[in-house]
Amino acid sequence: MKRGLIVGKFYPPHAGHHFLIDTGKANCDDLTVLVCDRPEHLIPGTLRAAWLRKAHPGVTVKVIHDTLDDRDSPSWASEALRHMDGKLDIVFTSEEYGKPWSEAIGCEHHLVDIDRETYPCSGTKVRNNPFAVWDYLNPDVRAYFALRICIVGAESTGKTTLAKDLAKHYKTTWVPEYGRQYTKEFVKNVWNYTWTKTDFMKIAKTQALLEDEAASSTNKLLVCDTDVFATSIWYKRYMDERSPETEAIAAKRPPIMLYIVPDPLTPFDQDGIRDGEAIRPWMHQEFIHSLEMWGKDYVLVSGNRQERVEQATKIIDAYMAKGTGVSGKEITL
Repeated sequence: MKRGLIVGKFYPPHAGHHFLIDTGKANCDDLTVLVCDRPEHLIPGTLRAAWLRKAHPGVTVKVIHDTLDDRDSPSWASEALRHMDGKLDIVFTSEEYGKPWSEAIGCEHHLVDIDRETYPCSGTKVRNNPFAVWDYLNPDVRAYFALRICIVGAESTGKTTLAKDLAKHYKTTWVPEYGRQYTKEFVKNVWNYTWTKTDFMKIAKTQALLEDEAASSTNKLLVCDTDVFATSIWYKRYMDERSPETEAIAAKRPPIMLYIVPDPLTPFDQDGIRDGEAIRPWMHQEFIHSLEMWGKDYVLVSGNRQERVEQATKIIDAYMAKGTGVSGKEITL
């Protein structure tokens, strides 16, 4: 049995990495991939390894602590043999260190696309601007890097309409508000219903699941019509206290780079499940207060339907150009 090994950061995995692993798998009987992880890496090694396992079933993927100098071939040879129980026949690399490393091990070396002609991509390029190399990323990695924006605020302020308009503008997916669906399905009379922690936990968990499912098929931008953070605000509204449970879920979610808050001046439409017009100013201010308290970037939009889209896209385009948020504050137009 021919045993092979690949070592790399895969920070993050891209098409070039998958090509390397597929080449290794095709040229040996038993392939192991070691994912090097360091404390300063922003994407955990466990997550990178999970992505690789999903993309390459049948390949053994392990996470190791990267403490060695890349140029120290003898030490890396010892590390490789230790993880392979001293039985290693071939290594696969796309790097210049491959030859001296294989010689130190005493095994065969298979060099794969060192000039990056097949897939002109690198982990650095992905981290610097994932949108520029979007086609080289698989769905899980795209979901991780997708720019997530979320529309929140008081009731009947055009949030869903704006979410649909933005998704259409950017030719991408949007995530509906599960709390609204939940209310229609399980709450017969919203004004006499006694909300519970269980209700909000179900809503929060399902909203998070729907968001993650949509992120894997997004076109760089994911539009969310509410999120778990917003669920925690509605919890406070109905339960008259904060919810450590929903806030804990929100704290662990992939970051929403920008929140969009429509003003509460639109005509109120009572659809049978909404609180009422009188509470809109309070909820609007509650969202703004919470966004600032949590350090979220947000922008206020106003005017008619088209004006709101224009205001939102102006900010979103700037965020997409840099791929990140700023500092948890209101972003002025």
